[in-house]
Amino acid sequence: MPYFHPKESLSQDDIALGMRMMLYDAAFVTFMGVLTTGAFLIGFALSLGASNVVVGVIAAAGPLAQILQLPSIVLVEHYRKRKALALYAATVSRLVWFVIAFVPWLVPRDYWIPSFIILLLVHFATGNLANCAWNSWVRDLVPMPVFGTFFAKRMALATFIGAVLSVAGAVMVDAWKQHHATPLGAYTIVFVVAALSAGVSLLFIARMPEPEMPKQSGTTVREILKEPLRDAKFRDVLIFLGWWNFAVNFAAPFFAVYMLRKLEMSMVWVIGLSVLSQLVNVVFFRVWGRIADSYSNKSVLTVSGPLFIITFLVWPFTTMPDAYFLTIPLLIGIHVLAGISTAGVTLCTSNLAFKAAPYGKATAYLAVNALISGVMATIAPILAGVVGDAAAQFELQISLRGIDAATGAARFDVPTVDLQGLDYVFLLAAVFGAIAIHRLLAVREEGEVEEAVVRQELMLQMRRMARQVSTVAGMRQMINFPFGTLKQWRQRRREAE
Repeated sequence: MPYFHPKESLSQDDIALGMRMMLYDAAFVTFMGVLTTGAFLIGFALSLGASNVVVGVIAAAGPLAQILQLPSIVLVEHYRKRKALALYAATVSRLVWFVIAFVPWLVPRDYWIPSFIILLLVHFATGNLANCAWNSWVRDLVPMPVFGTFFAKRMALATFIGAVLSVAGAVMVDAWKQHHATPLGAYTIVFVVAALSAGVSLLFIARMPEPEMPKQSGTTVREILKEPLRDAKFRDVLIFLGWWNFAVNFAAPFFAVYMLRKLEMSMVWVIGLSVLSQLVNVVFFRVWGRIADSYSNKSVLTVSGPLFIITFLVWPFTTMPDAYFLTIPLLIGIHVLAGISTAGVTLCTSNLAFKAAPYGKATAYLAVNALISGVMATIAPILAGVVGDAAAQFELQISLRGIDAATGAARFDVPTVDLQGLDYVFLLAAVFGAIAIHRLLAVREEGEVEEAVVRQELMLQMRRMARQVSTVAGMRQMINFPFGTLKQWRQRRREAE
């Protein structure tokens, strides 16, 4: 179809149109991203009867499908129409959620979990083909000078919408539980809404222009795949991102499990804490985006990465061994700190690979990165699930005890540490995260500065935000964002027309 033919070159209007459509796409695809992942995905799996190991397998389904990056590269390099590939593959991937939504009603109970996992694999496999074409396409579409700032805006918009949407979904799931024996019906509705909205986002993707891929001068696909591994600079990025994905996926899939199963919290509480983290994300995407554009992605990661690792270490202290008076304050602190840190981590881990990939060779470079990170992220949650189930019966208690010297009787006995089950998973994740940060030091990126400089800039930005929020104008700006972003894009479009 001529509509899908790439253009030899893009005008400034083409680039502006593409970036505007990417913002609109983010607004709608967020429905699927929020309602089919995190607590909703884990809650659905637990309702189907999933164990920790099964949760690990489900969490590994997405990364496992990354093995299709190799045939995806071949397709993209041979077909050379990234827009068409992205649209066709994304359409199939998103339609799968219509089927998943009705698994409990169409499939015998004994086959719920296997059917769910198989459909997830189909969703992620076709989604990875779409992502392979999309990453290469976007890398050549968005100008590098505004890359970090633009994607910070895009992520902030998506996060803001996702926060509001996830609360509505959580309220519906909890309300459904009060009137029905099982929440499966609520998840069916949630997944159908997610699939419909993801379909709308495809309309905006279809309007994005695509630049022609630079020719590879007769290089074979094997040579194209070897090139990222031979590139010493990019190889350091691959090693860091591999370890980082292992650490994050070792712990993150089990946060919701911990709250739903061990702490027995309602879906509204789980999603509410997640929304708190996302709202902090919205604010700090812009902060980290400015710092990344001023210095480098590596510089941001040397600060935001360790902050995120600290949250792993705090999780075991939310129980002693059950919920206690500090549980909620600690959970709030964890989610605020995670919101601050993951804004920088999410933005800069992806941008680090994008910027390290040479222009015109993004398909192979980013696909190899996705493949290696995917393998690590596949192994991590499965291994973590095994560790969590194996350690469920092994409890380690460390208490602070005061003893009367005269009688030998205990005056007080205060538990300080109580580890069991998933607590060990979080501690191990922190160790793996520290290894990743160590590997980050070997990465070289233009504009990188000392960690102290980034910390100082972060504190400066936070003080500036505090002063802005303390004024009426500042409150208005917070309320208007990110809707103000969409207004600016509409105004620019009218001016262009």
